[in-house]
Amino acid sequence: MLKPAPVKLDKRTKNLISRLEAGDIAVIHHRDLDEVAAKSLVSKKVAAVINCDSSISGRYPNLGPTILNNHNIPLLEIEDVDIFELIKDGDEISIKDGVLLKEGIELGLVKNMTKEVIKDLLEKAEKNMMVELEKFVDNTLSYASKEKSIILEEIPMPNTKLPIKGKHVLVVVRGKNYKEDLQTIISYIKEEKPILIGVDGGGDALLEFGLVPDLVVGDMDSISDHCLKKSGEIIVHAYPDGRAPGLERIKDLGLKAATIPLQGTSEDIAMLFAYEKGAELIVAVGAHTNMIDFLEKGRKGMSSTFLVRMKIGTRLVDAKGVSQLYCSNVEISHIFWVGAASLIPILIIAGLSQPIQYLIRLLHIRLRLYLGL
Repeated sequence: MLKPAPVKLDKRTKNLISRLEAGDIAVIHHRDLDEVAAKSLVSKKVAAVINCDSSISGRYPNLGPTILNNHNIPLLEIEDVDIFELIKDGDEISIKDGVLLKEGIELGLVKNMTKEVIKDLLEKAEKNMMVELEKFVDNTLSYASKEKSIILEEIPMPNTKLPIKGKHVLVVVRGKNYKEDLQTIISYIKEEKPILIGVDGGGDALLEFGLVPDLVVGDMDSISDHCLKKSGEIIVHAYPDGRAPGLERIKDLGLKAATIPLQGTSEDIAMLFAYEKGAELIVAVGAHTNMIDFLEKGRKGMSSTFLVRMKIGTRLVDAKGVSQLYCSNVEISHIFWVGAASLIPILIIAGLSQPIQYLIRLLHIRLRLYLGL
């Protein structure tokens, strides 16, 4: 049972997030709902999520459905009905006895992804992991052979105004735990003042923390217009043949951008750019580093990432998960002892200061007179 509520829908979940308001029903078309998307939906406090694709296809154990379930947000699936043709933003829909309704008219049957259903599907997905891993490794090695120029050759990079040579560079991707990791290293950012590079939505991630990107890199499909206008410089990741669909959007905004035509992901391009420009240290936040990360991104291998990280070597520090490694648990007893310790130098100074000694004696005399001693 789901009470009538306004609906918002988009086949690309990341495009839908910015339009959602608390209490909306989010309609998506997202196979293998990933963790980042699920957390974004949770942050919008949606009433429910209706997925027109398999939330868990069985390829690998994706965590999105579990996250929604843990936050008591109903996840439902609808099959054999293209509700994108039947409803539009703002329509009110409801669910009763497993039937999706709009103004009392039945649109189709929905399946409730309960905790038990999710658990069963994840267990089956776990058993498929070895098969998927073999495919992933084969694909990675196959493409690594074709893309070996990334590591063997010097990659030509466009000129920018950024003084990167000899400096630290922070590359931010809006990936898993990016908020927690950014929060953990915020003191490093304030002290070291690294060059800030946002990879697509990573630019908006920096803005969330009051940090303006010096450069944004990507295919421009998940970054806001606001961020593009505020950022210092823009580099569009183009296909190897030079085509750059994202460049059209930049021109429409009246902005200028350089391009880098290269295989791989946009975060690979951002790291390579920093490396080729002579960065002393490259710190990556939210980057995709493992098989699950890449499967959630819809990629069948990670050849370019493997090669880029080999090339950059020790200049790269991956901050992913640092928030889970370092947890500052301050107890009341700790605060008490720090406060007590801070009194020691005050007492010493008071004992050595003649005026303070006179004041203490005066207070002592007045106290005795008051008490009649």
